[in-house]
Amino acid sequence: MRLDLHCHSKHSDGTDTVADVVRQARAFGVELFCLTDHDTMLGAAEVAMLLPEVQVLRGLELSTHGHGRTVHLLIYGVPDTAAALAFENQLADLRARRRERIHAICERLTQWNIHLDAAAIVAKAGHGTAGRPHVAAALVAAGVCKTVREAFDRFLNDRGPAMIPSPRLSVEDGIAMATSTGAKVSLAHPHLLGPPELVKACCKSWKPLGLGGIEAEYGMYGQRQRLSLIHI
Repeated sequence: MRLDLHCHSKHSDGTDTVADVVRQARAFGVELFCLTDHDTMLGAAEVAMLLPEVQVLRGLELSTHGHGRTVHLLIYGVPDTAAALAFENQLADLRARRRERIHAICERLTQWNIHLDAAAIVAKAGHGTAGRPHVAAALVAAGVCKTVREAFDRFLNDRGPAMIPSPRLSVEDGIAMATSTGAKVSLAHPHLLGPPELVKACCKSWKPLGLGGIEAEYGMYGQRQRLSLIHI
């Protein structure tokens, strides 16, 4: 079975519209698909409409924090029911706080005499999730940096001088809110969490809370790494 259970659109930090993502998924021949934009399911209805011949899950990539670091959770199968309303309201609140964060980052950049239009950056993100990639693109457009990578290297990386922590739920709260809707939860790109020993310890502690999977199939992983993750 061909599937894609981790991809993004312009509703968060992707480069393509939902329609473009769907066209690529169809060209690839997917049979199971989930659009996993950061902290939003705004593209889910469009995916379902444009891809009726495929089994489509409603989901997202939820940004949480645990063990002193960022933890991304892939949420699959969130029902479009009243039971999910509290979860969706929490996501809307997180997106609003992320928009405030863009203004704070732009304010910090003025220390280097860099003046970006925070309102325009937020507007370009639309109703989706505004984040550092949008600021990085603005830095490139303003001629401050030549590439998005340079923008992150100079200003926006996790230890960068313009970095403002993103509002996030705890891992425990994220898992609880997702599973309360009936959705399934998987740990995204575990190599970003830390060394294998930490990943294994985290999975062991989060499994009783509802963590049901781990992303062992990831583009950059070799066969050995995939097998080690499958057997955690």
